[in-house]
Amino acid sequence: MLRPEFPIKTRRLVLRPFLESDLDAFADIQGREDVARHLYTGPRTRDEAEVLLRERIAQTAIDKPGDSLQLAVTLADSGALIGDVVLIWRSAEHSSGEIGYVFHPDHHGHGYAGEAAIQVLRLGFEGLGLHRVYARLDADNRPSGRLLERLGMRFEGRFRESEFVKGRWVDAAVYAMLRDEWLDLTAD
Repeated sequence: MLRPEFPIKTRRLVLRPFLESDLDAFADIQGREDVARHLYTGPRTRDEAEVLLRERIAQTAIDKPGDSLQLAVTLADSGALIGDVVLIWRSAEHSSGEIGYVFHPDHHGHGYAGEAAIQVLRLGFEGLGLHRVYARLDADNRPSGRLLERLGMRFEGRFRESEFVKGRWVDAAVYAMLRDEWLDLTAD
């Protein structure tokens, strides 16, 4: 089980549960074509974003495999919502989890996604005690792949036309890190 203490603060960010008051910023992010380009869904309407936000508001702990911890990522100095991160407990038997993140394009290139994602890796390995954490993404999303590599995750493979997304076959890429690799990375 994982029930983090909130908020989780980094040098420049605050990771916290979603709030109803996040709707405007969340809907703006979720409604963008440039955000949805590498996601499984197209841009969401405000109503669709509101439904998704309500689901995420309730996802603040992990009790069993299949549960997700969905966290809003805000700037520490202004409180502005700039994205979100997720940790999903995929398997108890295999002690594995999955991470993901979505950020507003205006905040790309500043290191925010990496700063937030490292905290999600920490929660997976140190909080939930996972053996393996992976990320799956559209293989064409090279900026996201480079970010995962900077975090210390290893490229494990490209799966050609493995998913049918938005009416077309796409390649998926998988990156992963093992607990021992995490411990080596954080031993300093």
